[in-house]
Amino acid sequence: MVDNKPIIKKKEFKYRGKTLEELKELDIREFSRLVRANERRTLLRQSDEVQKFVIKCNNKSSKDKQIRTHSRYLIIVPKMVGFTIHVYSGKAFVPVQIIGEMLGHRLGEFSVTRTKVKHGAAGVGATRSSSSMSVK
Repeated sequence: MVDNKPIIKKKEFKYRGKTLEELKELDIREFSRLVRANERRTLLRQSDEVQKFVIKCNNKSSKDKQIRTHSRYLIIVPKMVGFTIHVYSGKAFVPVQIIGEMLGHRLGEFSVTRTKVKHGAAGVGATRSSSSMSVK
């Protein structure tokens, strides 16, 4: 008996027509030509800062230490793909696993600063009927 199951191929990731291997070979300034205008401007102005962060990521990953940063404004470049970076959310460091689809975005977009508000019961004095209740 022959199984007639369709063969599912995993789609290869491409960013603006280039594979991840081709992108990793590019310099940060060359990669900036592929991103949108605002991110391009940021990458061109802060290319040395992004380069220092990438070097720091490579050094810390070999020592199995956490890569922690407060720099939420950094643009994700191809050399960061595969790392887990702990980005500060204002309260705690949130682990962010960098994947190919995140290229060109900022680190802060993936570390949420505001959580969903969970309301409890109304406090004393919050409604007309509870204003006459005792505080005990």
